[in-house]
Amino acid sequence: MDELSLLQAARNGDLDSFNRLVLDYQSHAYSFACRMLGEPEGAADAAQQAFVSAYRHLGELRGENFRSWLLRIVANACLDELRRRKRRPAVSLEDLSAGAEEDGSGESLSILADPAEGPETAAVRADLRRVLEDCLALLPPDQRATILLVDVHEQDYAEAARALRVALGTVKSRVARARADLRDCLRAKGELPPLPHRLESEASR
Repeated sequence: MDELSLLQAARNGDLDSFNRLVLDYQSHAYSFACRMLGEPEGAADAAQQAFVSAYRHLGELRGENFRSWLLRIVANACLDELRRRKRRPAVSLEDLSAGAEEDGSGESLSILADPAEGPETAAVRADLRRVLEDCLALLPPDQRATILLVDVHEQDYAEAARALRVALGTVKSRVARARADLRDCLRAKGELPPLPHRLESEASR
C-alpha cells in the first residue's frame, strides 16, 4: 500500500496503517530530535509525542507529504522544549550518534556517508562526522533546526519556512548563517569534510 493509501486508511481510523507510517519515518523523527535536544531520552519522548500529535491531527494534512509534515511537528516540539530549558544541549551529538547506531534508529549525516567506501576512508569520515555534529550542536536552536531541515532532511526553503512558521527570507538567512558558522567551526578544528551539493558552492566562496 502506498503512502497516500496508508494516510487515507489512517484518517478513517485504521491504526495499523498509521503504525506502518510510524515504522517508515520513526528514524527521521528520532534523529532530528536527537540533534536538536542533545539527549536520547528526550528525543525519544519528542518523537513519540510528535506521532501522537500527527495521528490526532491527520485531518489537517493537506497538500503536503507526511514526512515534511511530521518533521514540522517534531521541529516545533523540539524548539518549544529548548525554550523551556533555556540552555544549550548538555550532551554531544557525537554521543547521540553512537547511541543511535547501536539501536539502529539513527541516521548518519548524509554529507558524510558513502556505503561504497573502504574501511580507512570510512574511519576518516566517521571522525569528520563526529566533528561536524559537535559543531552542529553549537549552533543556536533556530539555526540548527533550519539547517537540519534544509541540508540533512532536504526540504526546500519554502517547506522549511512552513515547518518553522517563519518568513522565507528568515530561512535563507538562517541557512546562510548556519553554513558559515559550521565552516568556521570546522576550520577552527582543522577539519573541513566533503560538503553536500547545497554547501559546496558556499564553501568555495
